[in-house]
Amino acid sequence: MEKSSNPISRFLKKYGSHAFHLWCEEYAGWLTRNLPSLEGMAVRYALYRLLFKRLPSFPLIYPGVYFTHTYGISAGKRFSVNTGALLDGRGGITIGDGVMIGPFAVIVSSEHDLSRSEMPMTTMDHVLSPVTIGDDVWIGAHAVILKGVSIGRGAVVAAGAVVSSDVEPWTVVAGTPAKTIQKRISAKEVSE
Repeated sequence: MEKSSNPISRFLKKYGSHAFHLWCEEYAGWLTRNLPSLEGMAVRYALYRLLFKRLPSFPLIYPGVYFTHTYGISAGKRFSVNTGALLDGRGGITIGDGVMIGPFAVIVSSEHDLSRSEMPMTTMDHVLSPVTIGDDVWIGAHAVILKGVSIGRGAVVAAGAVVSSDVEPWTVVAGTPAKTIQKRISAKEVSE
């Protein structure tokens, strides 16, 4: 059976149950995205506390951050995301406590279906696969986290890294594709 080539009907079929949510996040996000200072952060917190799947405490959401499909985003305590970052939660994004996301980082939990070469790319649906980010993780500026990735507790993703596979706890990854460049060692481990 041929998939509909009408993008609006395909979108409504796949995301229709979230249509009102997506409409609200798009317009409310547009109105609040660039509000400055602590007042802007407070307004964004009030908005995203309603729209996120989970947002238990006041986050630091800097001006210019773009969230989409927020019904799939769950964030822990002490969450910080810097200017220009993009998070697309359509496949699910779970963020632990104490996570920092740098400027212009991108986290996506889906990609276009590439399996059928006989169909135009514009008619293919998304393949959803959740992203999990453990506690105490730092994601550097311009890093890209792709669908289906798990990042372990205490990991660091270097600026500009492209993460396409899981990251072990307490490691630093860098590069394209991201590879482990060092292990993080605590002062306690060094003294032993």
